[in-house]
Amino acid sequence: MKRILLRSGKDPFDVVSVEESIERDVLGTNAGNLIFSNAAHKILSTPDTQVVSNGLVVYRGLVEKINSEYDAFVVPLANAFRPSFAPALQRLTRVIRQVKVPVVVLGVGAQANAEGDLAALGPLEDSVRDFVSAVLDHGPTIGVRGEFTADYLAGLGFRDVEVIGCPSMFFEGPVLPTMRPVGELTEASRIAVNGAHSAVRSLGLDRIIARIHEQFPQATFIGQNTAEAAQLRWRDIASPSGAVKLMPTHPEHPMFQEGKARVYVDPATWIDDLRGFDVSIGARIHGSIAALLAGTPAVVLCGDARTLELCRYFEIPHRLLRSLPEDVDPVTLVEEADWAPMVRGHRERYDRFAAYLDKHGLANTFAHGDGGVAFNEQMAGIDFPDGIEPSQLSDLEATREHVAWLREQAREARRQDQGRLSQELLDRLSPAGGASPTRRAARLIARAGQRRARG
Repeated sequence: MKRILLRSGKDPFDVVSVEESIERDVLGTNAGNLIFSNAAHKILSTPDTQVVSNGLVVYRGLVEKINSEYDAFVVPLANAFRPSFAPALQRLTRVIRQVKVPVVVLGVGAQANAEGDLAALGPLEDSVRDFVSAVLDHGPTIGVRGEFTADYLAGLGFRDVEVIGCPSMFFEGPVLPTMRPVGELTEASRIAVNGAHSAVRSLGLDRIIARIHEQFPQATFIGQNTAEAAQLRWRDIASPSGAVKLMPTHPEHPMFQEGKARVYVDPATWIDDLRGFDVSIGARIHGSIAALLAGTPAVVLCGDARTLELCRYFEIPHRLLRSLPEDVDPVTLVEEADWAPMVRGHRERYDRFAAYLDKHGLANTFAHGDGGVAFNEQMAGIDFPDGIEPSQLSDLEATREHVAWLREQAREARRQDQGRLSQELLDRLSPAGGASPTRRAARLIARAGQRRARG
């Protein structure tokens, strides 16, 4: 059986509590990462292929593990060509340089403003060249999200580049989920709103959020960042984004106070809840794709090149956020949207993505497996955490609850550590044949436990 190591925050079938997801940053700062990594996991899972999630951390021994245990290293990425990701990109490049198995990148993208200004990427060029060169040493081509990234890499001298979009849009393979008609929007309509802090701070997204909140009392804001999750769960505004009071995940925002904000730590509950909405409007690409996977029409308000190139490639209805008038009407945004081209062109885009996998020696469940039936059934049988709702505790009460949870986790970690130490002592001091340890061993174990409790 072929074994693939997949770079992803967690295995799709692992259940991680809301609190642990926040503390461990299982989302990789953004829940959208789990949408495309789960999709990649499903697509690559066939009767002859085992997919194992690696996590996002590059650790000592990873190269040896890949070379000894796996047949391929698959790396789904989003906007990895950005200055803030440079250290992680360099670590990943060092790993790729040393592995001896094929390396397949699924949809890497470059980040720039909506006008495509590449000036901010200048200091990153050497790191990007090193990364792309390392990938191409391990495979015939590299897959990118859209034409903007393809042109960027062409400018750096690379030609073996294929535009394949993002795996998230192929969660259900060659056919998109049936999209419900929007119908007439009224005060009773449920609108899902999403957006990033940057779009609120500098592109005026807050005025659109406020207008939707005013016109549609049942609207809900759906955040994606780990910091936003901490704000909802613990009222924690310690992160830099915590200063943005115009975000509905901030405790002082009216939508927070009305309980009309959510963050999800699993795509399953995220997508499932979006089935109850009439339409999605916002600046988050994977928040919008989550809606489309739920059969809910979505309109994307593009504030940067990474969002724009995916919308253009997949023909997702979109508008440039900066060009919207001050008095933009959300109803007009929806009425002017046309989802027909997205649906018509999906099969051709899927075929291109599947051909890319074939070229790299990777089978996919829609051509070589059960079409994802087993994956879907297993997911349906798992009870994932619900979306995080705004805490209605006071700031002090929420802080106390957070501290109590952290203390309990620390106690549990000490208990587990003590148990491991005790077992090691037992293993070393027990006579051959598994006889009971001596009294001296028991005393050593007790002393070790006392030392751990004091420490």
